[in-house]
Amino acid sequence: MPDPVTGIIGAAGIGSSLLSSGSQNRAIDRASAAQTAGSDAAIAEIRDARLAQEEILAPYVSAGTGDEGVTGSLQATQALLGLLGEEGQANAISAIESGAEFQALSRQGEDAILQNASATGGLRGGNVQGALAQFRPALLSHTIDQRFRRLGGLNKISQASAAGVGAAGINASGGMAELLRQQGEAIGSGAIARGQSQSDLFSGIGKGIGLIAGGF
Repeated sequence: MPDPVTGIIGAAGIGSSLLSSGSQNRAIDRASAAQTAGSDAAIAEIRDARLAQEEILAPYVSAGTGDEGVTGSLQATQALLGLLGEEGQANAISAIESGAEFQALSRQGEDAILQNASATGGLRGGNVQGALAQFRPALLSHTIDQRFRRLGGLNKISQASAAGVGAAGINASGGMAELLRQQGEAIGSGAIARGQSQSDLFSGIGKGIGLIAGGF
């Protein structure tokens, strides 16, 4: 004789499986969405931090490499060394010689030589003329050497800043890659869990149908 109770239990089992599967799938979706949103937020934060660091270091990098038609310290150093051609070297030296710093120093030095000669009564002596003739070339050589040292300092700052930008980019890329990997794992785990949920659902429905068939 058919057992109605068994059939009712089977029907209840099917309903329970459907409800359980729906609840489990919603929980899986929420968990996956939360982890994906967290990874997206972290990626955006890393990107913003990297861009902010690049913006801060940009003036120091530009000081060495030049920017928008402005010559940087690296090109200026190459010009003084003659690496940009004879004309470039001549223009670089001429710029130093006609610059405000060299002009001020040369005036002060020549005035000092003349004042000292006047005080000692040797204003028209050959030694004074010789000192004046040697002063400017010596001062120019000294000023060029000083410019090299200053440019070298700027080059070091620019190089360190460029290296900092590069390192920041590498670190940011590594962090983003890890977050994207975690995001992919979350999506993959969610898909696997959904598949298991569907399998459990169909298994529950199959058992319920079997009980219904046996009860009625």
